[in-house]
Amino acid sequence: MSVEKELKARSGDKCELCGSSDGLSVFEVLPSDGSAEQSIYVCRVCKEQIENPDKMDEAHFNCLNESMWSEIPAVVVMSYRLLKTLGREDLVDMIYMEDDVKAWADAAPKNSSGAIVRDSNGVVLNAGDSVVIIKDLEVKGAGFTAKRGTMVKNITIPQDVADHIEGRVNGTKIYLKTEFLKKA
Repeated sequence: MSVEKELKARSGDKCELCGSSDGLSVFEVLPSDGSAEQSIYVCRVCKEQIENPDKMDEAHFNCLNESMWSEIPAVVVMSYRLLKTLGREDLVDMIYMEDDVKAWADAAPKNSSGAIVRDSNGVVLNAGDSVVIIKDLEVKGAGFTAKRGTMVKNITIPQDVADHIEGRVNGTKIYLKTEFLKKA
């Protein structure tokens, strides 16, 4: 039986992340041996966003609240990686994985943007790192101030921007200039 036929049968002919049936295809969860166990069946929208994380629509991936509980390791690994990319540490912390599955999930490259981002002390920052805000910062449009000493966990690195990171402060995803941050 081909990998696609196995995945089609396993998924019930639906995206294993969001449940859509639009433009389904096989997606290998790298590193992979190409087997159905290390692949998932995804819709066109999920695949485009996985392949272009800088254009990721957080609202679309609300579906990960359910797929992260899948009994299929490849689905859990992809849910974990997407939640980390989205900065949803609250959900990432709830995922339980066996040690070998966790190692597979963490095998993804940390900084895929190619930009070298440094904090206020010149320390290199990577996606997934935690930083501390070193100055009170007024967050425009959000109506709050990000206070000095606030920890921002699981940051993401925007594409081709060497002086900003993206992270969650008070539950809001914001961009922060690295000159106001230090690596935790």
